[in-house]
Amino acid sequence: MISTKGRYALRVMIDLAKQNSDHYIPLKDIAARQEISKKYLEIIVKDMVAGKLLTGASGKGGGYKLCRKPEDYSIGEILELMEGSLATVACLEDGAEKCPRAECCPTLPMWAEYNQMIHDFFYGKKLSDLL
Repeated sequence: MISTKGRYALRVMIDLAKQNSDHYIPLKDIAARQEISKKYLEIIVKDMVAGKLLTGASGKGGGYKLCRKPEDYSIGEILELMEGSLATVACLEDGAEKCPRAECCPTLPMWAEYNQMIHDFFYGKKLSDLL
């Protein structure tokens, strides 16, 4: 399940993309438009800046803006930054130890197929598709 953190991150990205501005957009303006607590958004945008999805500037004229064009962001990269792995089962997470039952697990192919569908869906959608 995608948490509020992931969903709100998408809303921030969409909001910034709709502004279509080279100027920094104050977080209070985004919070007001999106009807999300500014305090909660501060936590979210901090992670987004660290993950190089946004750039931020403090002080007068400060705020946030996209690092790239909306068509250069996949929804998958945004969600994975905010949510962590989108793997449906632990044995399919990146870096997971090989499951000792992998060779005989009758459900593993189904989970792998489902994971691929999720990956293809979210990575096939661009931020620009949501504008």
